Amino acid sequence: MRRFFKKNSAGQSDGSNAADVTILIVDDSPTETHILKGIVESGGYKVITASDGESGVATAKEAKPDLVLMDVVMPGLNGFQATRQLSKAPETQDIPVIVVTTKDQETDRAWGLRQGAKEYVVKPVAAADLLAKIGAALAG
Repeated sequence: MRRFFKKNSAGQSDGSNAADVTILIVDDSPTETHILKGIVESGGYKVITASDGESGVATAKEAKPDLVLMDVVMPGLNGFQATRQLSKAPETQDIPVIVVTTKDQETDRAWGLRQGAKEYVVKPVAAADLLAKIGAALAG
């Protein structure tokens, strides 16, 4: 069962909270992982990480995070391929994926969404924008 949180108009959570939500960051750059982890943790979420597409898919299947932030340009299995695997596997198909990448062409965005990503964000990311997209993806 997916765990989500929503805030009411007063800004208070509905009983569940971000600390109950785990986000998997899949990125081969330690610097980018550190930046994304800081943003995600500032939103109150728990973070787990993977450093490439293959370990990202394996970690998602094992840990069942609530959401995945997926880089594209990685050695071996790239983020598009990993996103496609996650969106097609029965045990991970309901986990929303947000592609977070430096690839900013419209064709890249369209391809990422076609692979099953719910959102596509171009680096460098604005913290407020990323947290808003995470909240929207978790809300469904």
